[in-house]
Amino acid sequence: MMDEKKDMLKDQEAALTASPVKAVPDSAADTVEDDDDNLIIKFKKPYKFEGKEYTELDLSALENVTGADMIKINKRLSRAGEAFTAVPELTLEYALNLAADLTQRPVEFYTGLPGRYAMQVKNRVSAFLFGAE
Repeated sequence: MMDEKKDMLKDQEAALTASPVKAVPDSAADTVEDDDDNLIIKFKKPYKFEGKEYTELDLSALENVTGADMIKINKRLSRAGEAFTAVPELTLEYALNLAADLTQRPVEFYTGLPGRYAMQVKNRVSAFLFGAE
């Protein structure tokens, strides 16, 4: 009886070492987005602004953001009387203003976005600034 158990354990051990379990399945690796794609927001329906239709929004200009750009947005929002926030970089107003400056579009382009896309802009800008990709 003991020999049978030993043989069974050896067979199980051999099976485990022959086909190791992967920590991340291959299909999961295929779903990771490229960093460049993470800064592009695709619209389900075209967004119209000033007579032009947009099907996506490219925020790759965030790669060039400087501290001076961020300070300028803080000062602009402060002068405009925006409510004080401990972390302004997490606000919708900050993200939309920064995106507008960096992409050289009027802020009205961003404030006119449907809410879902405005929040995607906010989330992508915040994630980029705080290094969560």
